[in-house]
Amino acid sequence: MVGSIVTDVTTLLVKHATVLVTMDESRREIRDAGLFARDGWIEQVAPTKELPSSADVVLDLTDHVVIPGLVNTHHHLYQTLTRAYAQDAELFEWLTTLYPVWAKLTPHDIRVSARLGLTELALSGCTTSSDHLYLFPNGARLDDEIHAASEVGIRFHAARGSMSLGQSDGGLPPDSVVEDEQAILDDTRRVIESFHDSTPGSMLRVVVAPCSPFSVTPDLMRESAALARHYGVTLHTHLAETIDEEAFCVDRFGMPPLAYAESVGWVGPDVWFAHAVHMSEAEITRMADTNTGAAHCPASNMRLGSGIAPVAEYRDAGVRIGLGVDGSASNDGNDLLGEARLATLLARVRRRGIMPVRSALELATLGGAAVLGRDDIGALAPGKTADFAAFDLRRIEYAGAQHDPVAALLLCAPTRAVYTYVHGSPVISSGRPVNVELEALVEEHNRAAARLFE
Repeated sequence: MVGSIVTDVTTLLVKHATVLVTMDESRREIRDAGLFARDGWIEQVAPTKELPSSADVVLDLTDHVVIPGLVNTHHHLYQTLTRAYAQDAELFEWLTTLYPVWAKLTPHDIRVSARLGLTELALSGCTTSSDHLYLFPNGARLDDEIHAASEVGIRFHAARGSMSLGQSDGGLPPDSVVEDEQAILDDTRRVIESFHDSTPGSMLRVVVAPCSPFSVTPDLMRESAALARHYGVTLHTHLAETIDEEAFCVDRFGMPPLAYAESVGWVGPDVWFAHAVHMSEAEITRMADTNTGAAHCPASNMRLGSGIAPVAEYRDAGVRIGLGVDGSASNDGNDLLGEARLATLLARVRRRGIMPVRSALELATLGGAAVLGRDDIGALAPGKTADFAAFDLRRIEYAGAQHDPVAALLLCAPTRAVYTYVHGSPVISSGRPVNVELEALVEEHNRAAARLFE
């Protein structure tokens, strides 16, 4: 079954990490520590001397810092094929420039871009990723990236996006890339019934995700919400990313983005918004009151000049918030540890006061887990999945920061993970992908990207 947990390892022992960051209820950071897991589930987290002495697989992480696997709450993997394009455009111009290029995408393109993007994410320490695929040209389906995630070995939340409001009806996307609304709902139902796994430790969940206020109709938003709630799956969309979007919503719907979203049933503990940059104090309070989540995408928001999300205010209000790398054509990379670094730095720029580095790491772990509606990931503690990443403290980037290895991860230049484990199995080992041939994948990906620009 696609997305099922496959492991040949019964027990796993990690030992002698210089520091292990638990993100447990006490936010413990344990020196000379490790964990013991069985069948992908953590049974013990403790100093090495308190752990069992043997296991089927033993990983000695002397001179490494170990953190919970990072959780990516918003992405567009297909955009790895169009990086460094429309370099000086803001969001609406950037989209209209790229829509005709994306219209050439094939099922192979979707699959190879997902394999590459997810591999790059795993190299940054990411173990769980959502992805928002909202256009399906030339026979492409959500299935294409679902299969790619299974090949890479990463935990995946596949968001079945959609666009139905073309330019002829007052939307932003060209008519050539929008879909019929009934076809959207029918296919969304199909992928939920075919792939969604709600069990604890699930490797694959499906999300209902119309693209944005300027690319779908209110009717599709309402019917998508009803469909998601019928099946008990989560909902995701872009919202309040730019001032242009706010003007669009006021002009077309007579209200700003959050009020519009609420009017069509899009707030609640099963909803999270990408970006949520332009929110007033009252709107932040409303998001907290309805337990609506947000994905903070610092690099993309800077690249497109969209603004700085009020992350500190969200946290103060109790809003569920995590991190997202967003599209690899507006970032233009897949480095979730780098996003955590930007999150703490941008928060310091936006208002007086400091967001601590450990708060940024919490956004990337526990915060992301909460946004995705999961209580089985985001921390290293008994009963959680054995999802973790290890970084080598002997690298030149961390020289001079050995007094606080955790701060080094967030304040020094980001490095690649040496090990990334998902459900107790390696996805990255000794700095190399385990399940894909990296050089061949890059070559295949570059051929696909070149064809799009012919």
